[in-house]
Amino acid sequence: MAITIGETGARHWRLLTPGQQRLRWLGWLALVALTILCWRVMTADTIWAFVSDAPRQAQDIFGRMLPPRWRYIDQLWMPLWDTINIATLGTLIAILLATPLAFLAARNTTPSAALIRPVALFIIVASRSINALIWGLLLVAVLGPGVLAGIIAIALRSIGFIGKLLYEAIEEIDESQVEAIRATGASQAQIMGYGIWPQIMPAFATISVFRWDINIRESTVLGLVGAGGLGLALESSLNTLAWPQVSLILLLILVTVVVSEWVTAKVRKAII
Repeated sequence: MAITIGETGARHWRLLTPGQQRLRWLGWLALVALTILCWRVMTADTIWAFVSDAPRQAQDIFGRMLPPRWRYIDQLWMPLWDTINIATLGTLIAILLATPLAFLAARNTTPSAALIRPVALFIIVASRSINALIWGLLLVAVLGPGVLAGIIAIALRSIGFIGKLLYEAIEEIDESQVEAIRATGASQAQIMGYGIWPQIMPAFATISVFRWDINIRESTVLGLVGAGGLGLALESSLNTLAWPQVSLILLLILVTVVVSEWVTAKVRKAII
């Protein structure tokens, strides 16, 4: 807050001093210059003739996508089933692996804060830092194309998500309940079962269902790299320029995601 005195001797209050105002304007000027520089770098290889023609091309493609080829739906039930299996089995595997990892990463449950906790945190961070599509590409190269690669890709991606949120929930428990159970002479397993697990159970269930909902979305596109599911049918239709089939697959993906959202909302409401 700065004070200036006018010609009549009256005091005027200002939020910033003149020097601070100049620094603020210089900051905004630097931000604008950086934005312009970034825009020029990003659009250096852009062919603007294609950009200007994009609305017409989009209108042409969308026109070819309508109406959807409804008779093709009979060939999509198995890829849809594969997609649901990829998401569900991948989530279950991730839960089995991420739950003990979360207990090892939490400060109040880890056996060793100096050795085991950093390793657990590293695994969680490594899992979260690699996208499911990248895991899919690597696993398709190792295991070959198919549903198995998609399941493992979803699992490896989900371990970090579930592990991070779960170990944060473990660290936020009420320690007084744990101390009360420990004071009765309970074993470590009893402390875990009666003092810690009941407190994190709602968070655990919510995290698991939420991750399954996310995995439904991710599994629909894993087929683009050969990991099975609806994405594989989508890639095949795109390669053959079968636009009515593409629109039907996109519509089926939308319906699947909406249903998974509804299921997730119902389960969370029942839990909470």
